[in-house]
Amino acid sequence: MKFFIDTANLDQIQQAKELGVLDGVTTNPSLMAKEGIKGDAAILAHYKKICQLVSGDVSAEVIGTDFATMVKEGKILADLAPNIVVKVPMTADGVKAICHFTSLGIRTNCTLIFSAGQAILAAKAGATYLSPFVGRLDDINWEGMQLIRDIADIYTIQGYETEILAASIRNSRHIVDAARSGADVVTCPLSAIMGLLDHPLTTMGLEKFLSDYNKSQA
Repeated sequence: MKFFIDTANLDQIQQAKELGVLDGVTTNPSLMAKEGIKGDAAILAHYKKICQLVSGDVSAEVIGTDFATMVKEGKILADLAPNIVVKVPMTADGVKAICHFTSLGIRTNCTLIFSAGQAILAAKAGATYLSPFVGRLDDINWEGMQLIRDIADIYTIQGYETEILAASIRNSRHIVDAARSGADVVTCPLSAIMGLLDHPLTTMGLEKFLSDYNKSQA
């Protein structure tokens, strides 16, 4: 399973890269705003910085909600760097835009997925990635990971090549559950990735090892 980091913070992206497990980045204007990056020119320039920092795929989101605007914005984003993936919402116009981008060889990430039916449409349209929002489903007392399992089963049966990108990941347990449920990719905060390192027995074991070593050198 590939690891993407969901942020616009360059320092966090660099930390994940240095860990050696980073495969890509997902970001959007909301995450840009958190970093104080505002205005179209500044946002596009920041996307370029991210693409220069990582070699993997970088999902960049269109703002428009109609077909023509999505296509216009998507082409601008795709021209920024070869590793850009255009993020498009799951709407009727979004599906049309994904079909259009697919015909042009522009890779896409269909976002805001909350049902298996939406996942089928995205795959039929040729989306490169599909982003089910696991955490948001959990927030309304639906089981987000069950959706991942359902989509994985359907894609396997039908032979769809769209990769399942588990999004809205809130914690380290979500990452493990996504891997178990059949996700191809997980995108999450740096804290969730780093949390995978932690286990009290690991800490205790290392402390004992160092203590025994120090005693042997006394």
